[in-house]
Amino acid sequence: MHIAIAGNIGCGKTTLTTMLSKHFGWEARFEAVSYNPYLEDYYKDIQRWSFPLEVYFLKERFKDILEINKSDHVIVQDRSIFEGVHVFVANNKAQGNMSDRDYETYMELFKHITSVIKLPDLMIYLRASIPHLVSNIQKRARDYEQQIQLEYLKGLNERYEDFIFNKYKGKVLVIDVDNMDFQHNKADFAFIVDRINERLAIEQFANL
Repeated sequence: MHIAIAGNIGCGKTTLTTMLSKHFGWEARFEAVSYNPYLEDYYKDIQRWSFPLEVYFLKERFKDILEINKSDHVIVQDRSIFEGVHVFVANNKAQGNMSDRDYETYMELFKHITSVIKLPDLMIYLRASIPHLVSNIQKRARDYEQQIQLEYLKGLNERYEDFIFNKYKGKVLVIDVDNMDFQHNKADFAFIVDRINERLAIEQFANL
């Protein structure tokens, strides 16, 4: 089984992926952020580095998907290949950070990739407002993230909403996290676990 955790920068994807992995005994897969060779340059000059950054992410996510598809374990993944394309790449294109030529090349590559992969069994969308995201980004104090512009975050949030509710064809569980602190509040984490258990039980019953 493949479960993907989706959501904007600062919503808590990595934290929740870690916690769910420990709670359920699932195998965690994390996004290539800390060792992405383009990330710091990207936030300094988004137009210059958007194409190589996104191609690098696509490469890493494709490798992960191929391994996930071969696994007989339950995998919980920090961000999927689908939102990387339909949210982040789409946002860069819309904001003029990626040329038509680069975008067309990228999307052709993605089209070939999607012909050999399948959707996650469940996508958990951590829905958050801009103030909540900004607060979390400031708290974790990653140097390269402090340069993120509000307009960029807003664009991502708008495209996440469109992706989840209009474009994505898979099964989704939406969790509003604005008034949650699931990392430190046991009741908040228990609520999320209960929602996941309920959803997985429904899916298992439907497949009988």
